Amino acid sequence: MKEQIIREIENYETIIVHRHVRPDPDAYGSQGGLVEILKQSYPEKKVYAVGKEEPSLHYMRRLDQITDEEYEKALVIVCDTANQERVCDKRYRQGEKLIKIDHHPNEDPYGDLVWVDTTASSTSEMIYEFYLTYKERGLKLSDEAARLLFAGIVGDTGRFLYPSTTDKTFAYAGELIHYNFSRPELFNQMYDLDVKVIKLKGYVLQNFEALANGAACVYLKKELLEEYDVRPSDASLLVSELGSIKGIKAWVFFIEEEDQIRVRLRSKGPIINVLARKYNGGGHPLASGASIYSWDEAEKVINDLIELCKE
Repeated sequence: MKEQIIREIENYETIIVHRHVRPDPDAYGSQGGLVEILKQSYPEKKVYAVGKEEPSLHYMRRLDQITDEEYEKALVIVCDTANQERVCDKRYRQGEKLIKIDHHPNEDPYGDLVWVDTTASSTSEMIYEFYLTYKERGLKLSDEAARLLFAGIVGDTGRFLYPSTTDKTFAYAGELIHYNFSRPELFNQMYDLDVKVIKLKGYVLQNFEALANGAACVYLKKELLEEYDVRPSDASLLVSELGSIKGIKAWVFFIEEEDQIRVRLRSKGPIINVLARKYNGGGHPLASGASIYSWDEAEKVINDLIELCKE
């Protein structure tokens, strides 16, 4: 599959790279890292990173603004996006050919070419592997590409704490740190939290609900977020905070947005992506997300999570 992908990249003069909505560091890292590799390797090609910008990730990169005409006879690559509903910028369908590169379970195998590796810690890890495979064929990795890929790997492994971290992950990270970028500066940008978010973190730790069978939940309703002056995307940064609490097996954050309630699921054992798929979502076995549209549905999610922890 990688061979087919590199051939398509070589054949197209315009390449447009997308990623998922509500991006995280791996979404930006894999998208931006691939774009930087291709720009460095093929300076004659037009290569773009597109989508709605996430202000909290401006430190990683800014995105390109392009017209619909650019999609004519273009190769479109979507990174780190399991299903089509989550692709940011629906123009991804307007290109001549579509490639999916992802590390989530392949429940929606969209695209003309599909490269999915669920053993990879992150899509950023896959992009670095792609570079290693074809560097003798002319692919070049700049310092900026290395910074972005390293950030994506760090983000999706929880600083190498999650079970998805493998020997390969450590090996690749060890190679990437030899490029010219500041790890301390990058870590500060990734993990420094605004005072408002820190105060909300205090609320979360004091008000989470411990449920039966090792389940737990947190409600972050719109009025509460307004009280703390925190955006839903900032509140999502706190989802892993319950992971260090003894006795909790799996937990859910309900984060209310304008038109829906975001369901953020995390686990230290029980497989939760099946539960996420039941509620318009999906993801990894131990880290998933979903969407619901009423607080009555939230109670159903909680009951299902309690039952899952029991099993």
